[in-house]
Amino acid sequence: MSIAETQVAADVAAVPASKLNKLVNAAGRYALSALGPVCISGAHFLGAVLVLHTLSPVHFGFFSFVMTVVPFCISTAAALIGAPTTIGIRNRGHVDEAELATFQKANLLLSLFAFAAVTASLLASGLSPTAAVVFGLYGASMSLRWLGRVYAYAVNEPARAAGSDVVYGTLLVASLGVLYLLDRLTMSYTAVALFLASAASLLIFDRGFLRKQFAPTAAGHLRDYAPVWRDLTRWSLLGVAATELTVNAHAYFVTFFSGPSAFAILALGSLLMRPVAVVLSSLPDMERPVMARAIGTGDLGRAFRAVNEFRTAAAAILVLTIFVAAALLIWFPGLVLKQGYEWHSAAIIVAIWAVIMTVRAARTPEAVFLQAAGEFRGLANIGIKAGIVSLAATLALLLAFGPIASLLGILTGDIVLSAGIFAQVHRWKQRHA
Repeated sequence: MSIAETQVAADVAAVPASKLNKLVNAAGRYALSALGPVCISGAHFLGAVLVLHTLSPVHFGFFSFVMTVVPFCISTAAALIGAPTTIGIRNRGHVDEAELATFQKANLLLSLFAFAAVTASLLASGLSPTAAVVFGLYGASMSLRWLGRVYAYAVNEPARAAGSDVVYGTLLVASLGVLYLLDRLTMSYTAVALFLASAASLLIFDRGFLRKQFAPTAAGHLRDYAPVWRDLTRWSLLGVAATELTVNAHAYFVTFFSGPSAFAILALGSLLMRPVAVVLSSLPDMERPVMARAIGTGDLGRAFRAVNEFRTAAAAILVLTIFVAAALLIWFPGLVLKQGYEWHSAAIIVAIWAVIMTVRAARTPEAVFLQAAGEFRGLANIGIKAGIVSLAATLALLLAFGPIASLLGILTGDIVLSAGIFAQVHRWKQRHA
C-alpha cells in the first residue's frame, strides 16, 4: 500500500474513532451528572412509598406537598443565585470571587425566606407546628445546598455535586428505613430525617466555599446585588414564579380547596414520574455553564449540541420511567397503592402525568439554552402567559370536574409554555444566525 493510501485509510479510521470518543465522553459526563439525581429520586421514591404505606392519606398528602414546595424554593435559589453565576461565566469565563461572596450572603437571606415560606404554608394547611418548623429547616438547607451544586459545576467539579446528592440520598433512605423498622415513622421524624440528610450533604462541598457561606467575609456586599436584581434576577425570579404556577397550580388549589387527602392521589402520579422531574431540575446545573461558555465564545454549534445531548438524556430517563411506572401499576400495584386508592384512578393520573412530563422533557433543554443566553425577560413573559392559562384552566376544571381533571389544566399550561419557549429560541437563532 502506498503512503497516500495508508494516510487515507488512517483518516477514514479516525472518523468513527473520533465520534466514538465523543459518544463515550458524553455518556461519561451524563453518567456522573445523573448519578446524583438518580440517588435523590430513588430516595424520595422509597421515602414516599414508606409514608404511603405507613401513614394516612392526609399525611402522604402533606409529604407530597413538601416535595412540591421545597423544589420551588430550590428553583428560586437557582433563579436568584444560579442565573447570575451562569451569566458571569458567559461574560468572563470564570466565577468572580467578589460576586460569589455577594451571592452567598444573598443565599443566606434566601434560605431564611425558604424556611418561612415552607413553615407558613404547612401550618396554613393544618400540619402540626413541630413538623412544619422542621420541614421549614429542610427547605432552608436545600436552598443553601443548591448554590453549592451550582458553584461545583461552575468551577468544573461535578464530582462534588454528585457526591453531595449521593450522601443526601443514602442518609435519607437509611434514616427512613430505620424509622420504619422501629415503627417510629411519623411526620415529625420524617421531617428530621430529611433535614439531617440535607444538612450532612453540605459537608461534601469545598471547605473554603462552606466557610464563606456560613461565616461571610468582608468581600462582597448585599448592596452589590441591587444591580444584579435590577438587570437580571428580577426577571429570572418572575419566570420561576410564573413557571411554578404553570406546572404546580393543582398542588396549591387541590390542597387548599379539597385538602391534603385529595392531593394525595394526584401526588401518586407525580411520585412515579419523579425521576424525570429530578433529572430535569438537576441537569441544567451541568448544561447551563457549558452552553453559556459556548455562547460567550461564539461557538453556537457547541451550545446547540449541548441542547441535543440534554434532550437525548431526558428522553432516555423519560422512557425508562414510564416503563417502570407502567410495570409497577400492572404487575406490582401493591407497592404503590393501598386501601383508599383506586387502581383505575391511579392509572388515569399516571397516564396524564406521563404526557405532562413528555412535554416538559421536550422543552427544558431549550429553556436552559435561553437562560444561558440571558433571555430571562423573554422567559418571564412567556411564563406569565402560560401561568394565567394554567391557573384559569386548573381552577375551572377542579371546581367543575374534581381533582383528577385539574391535571389537564396543568397540561394546557405546559403546552402554552413549551410553544412560547420554542418560538423564543427560533427568534434567537434568527437574530444570531
